[in-house]
Amino acid sequence: MGERVTFHSSTGANLAGVIEIPETPARGWGVFAHGFTLGKDCPAAARICKQLASDGIGMLRFDALGLGGSDGNWGDGSFTVKVDDVVQACEFMVNRGTPPDLLVGHSWGGAAVIAAAMRAPGVRSVVTVAAPFDPSHVEKHYDAVVDRCLAEGSVEWLVGGRKLTLKRAFVEDVRAAQLYDKIKALRLPLLILHSPTDNTVGIDNASEIFRLARHPRSFVSLEGSDHLLTARGQAHRAGRIIGAWADAYLGADAES
Repeated sequence: MGERVTFHSSTGANLAGVIEIPETPARGWGVFAHGFTLGKDCPAAARICKQLASDGIGMLRFDALGLGGSDGNWGDGSFTVKVDDVVQACEFMVNRGTPPDLLVGHSWGGAAVIAAAMRAPGVRSVVTVAAPFDPSHVEKHYDAVVDRCLAEGSVEWLVGGRKLTLKRAFVEDVRAAQLYDKIKALRLPLLILHSPTDNTVGIDNASEIFRLARHPRSFVSLEGSDHLLTARGQAHRAGRIIGAWADAYLGADAES
């Protein structure tokens, strides 16, 4: 069963989340960060978290600023805000007595969990799913309006049937974001999941992340999966892989 929760964004707005709680005593807890404009209920987020909960790992997934049930304006966010809000989510989990052992991020959320990991309280391990090596990879989604945005300060942008406001500060923040040093400084176990046929974020991104990461690092190919993990069974498969890999880094297991 999912428990609906709210907590504060780094911007002060309320963020809406769901904690998937295991039916049996939890082996550990984690936080999931969704992709660019996807939301907590997208297939990758919901299905991976539900699978992990069925495997005994309770997971918080939450809507980013201005998306889904969360307050605020999406355009007031940025990569920096997304990273800060992952840390806020971890602090929320600590305060409720379920400190997160695990950070999982899909797509842009994968980049965010790498950047957040060393600041996130309690976190022992990190997983990326179809993550870009460069956070500015997302600019291709709004490249048709970016010049106008930079010239005018903001522009309305239609994505997935929703109208969002893209702001100059957002674009500049994303362009300035770098993962190179964050990956090199990551002193936590890292699991990289990526499909060799991902046409949105190519497999070379996984190669670059893996090349820079320290051991222990692992890579698993998600053959047959698309970027959004909408193909039948793919998100659940990813969840099973994550649950098995995380065994050594969950609560009592990591201390025994």
